[in-house]
Amino acid sequence: MKKNKQETQLILKHWQNAVPDDRLAHLVRDSGRAYSRALQTRLSQHDVPFGHWTFLRILWESDGLTQSELSAQAGVMEPTTFSAMKKMESLGYISRHHSPENKKNLYVHLTAKGRKLKQILVPLAEQVNQVSVKGISAQDVATTRRVLLCILTNLASDGVS
Repeated sequence: MKKNKQETQLILKHWQNAVPDDRLAHLVRDSGRAYSRALQTRLSQHDVPFGHWTFLRILWESDGLTQSELSAQAGVMEPTTFSAMKKMESLGYISRHHSPENKKNLYVHLTAKGRKLKQILVPLAEQVNQVSVKGISAQDVATTRRVLLCILTNLASDGVS
C-alpha cells in the first residue's frame, strides 16, 4: 500500500513541477493509473486481483456472457481472459458451461460466491471515487464527467482509431 502511495506521489510531483502543461492524454492516463493503484490496494486486502475486478464488474451487469464477449468488453486478449477465468473458476467465483445449442462457445456465469463479492468490492471502488473528488465541488465533478465523456465520444468517432 505504501509503495502505491509513493508512486502516485511521484507522478503528482512530476505533473506539478516537471511538466505542468504536458498533454492532456498523459494526465488522463496518469490519473487512471492512480485510480487503478488505489483500487488495487483495496482489492488486494480481499485477495482479489485487479484483473479479476474488471471481469467481475462486467459479469455483475451481464452474467452469462461468452469468454469472447468478456474479452471484448474488458478490452483484453482472449488468452488473458482464458487464464483469468481458469483462476476465477478455481476460486469459486464463476462457472463455465457450454450451451446445448452451441458447443463451441463457453459461457461464464457467476456463482453465489462471485455475486456476493459485489457487496464487498463495490464499496471499495466507491471509496476510491470519494477519495478522488475530496474537496472538489459537485459542479466541478459534473463538469469533469461531461468533458471526459465528450473526449471519449470524440475519440470513438475518430476515423483514424
